Amino acid sequence: MTGVWIALATLALGAAIGVIRLRADGRLRDRDPGDRLGAGELGAELGERATLVQFSTAFCQPCRATRRILADVSALVPGVAHVEIDAESRLDLVRRLDVLRTPTVFVLDGRGAIVRKASGQPRKADVLNALAAVVSHDPSHKPDDM
Repeated sequence: MTGVWIALATLALGAAIGVIRLRADGRLRDRDPGDRLGAGELGAELGERATLVQFSTAFCQPCRATRRILADVSALVPGVAHVEIDAESRLDLVRRLDVLRTPTVFVLDGRGAIVRKASGQPRKADVLNALAAVVSHDPSHKPDDM
């Protein structure tokens, strides 16, 4: 009988952890803007207004969907660039930025400061909202530019 209770407790704990992880997956969270990334580190130019940086791996299925979402958003919002980085070839950045899984997405402002981070596949609406917040705080652009 004890084995049944242990099995039920294990299943309940697993379900709870799954729900918590599902709710947090892909959420863009504020990040201390102390970290900056430049064109040299990214291997590509920063966007004039913002940059979406995606860390991916070759066999990551959600990375493909994230690539499409971020490409769509960068095409939709003027002055926004999308840069994809192979996590396996840039372990220096992976360690520095605490990338624990792929996809991981960073939102950079126009100066390269990291302002948001998401682990997992973000929703397009969340990316657009994060960009709106970043662009609206950019003093070099008027609010109606977006």
